[in-house]
Amino acid sequence: MQACACKEVKQLKVEADFSAEPLWCAKCYTNLDSEDFSLSADLLKVLLEWIGDYGTWIDWETDGVVAGGVALEAAHNERGVKLTELVKQQLPQYDIVFSPSTYAVRHQEG
Repeated sequence: MQACACKEVKQLKVEADFSAEPLWCAKCYTNLDSEDFSLSADLLKVLLEWIGDYGTWIDWETDGVVAGGVALEAAHNERGVKLTELVKQQLPQYDIVFSPSTYAVRHQEG
């Protein structure tokens, strides 16, 4: 397992970010190698696809939000909640939480 500052990883969070794995230590926020956990290949594939969709609501030229971006982010977060439930089923020995994206909500005009 990828080392983090914690002696033992007991709490995980599921969070999408650019060029990152979907699992993080919830205590020290180290990004962990998902392959070090006993996730099924199917779930790992879906998690990585979900990560690949991260940020589709961001307008990189303006550092703002694309049209419909708040809805895109909300759909991404809804999928993240469902995936987190699947992770919890496969890793019952961990306390697992979901960390939603808030970029579009924080940057929307209004």
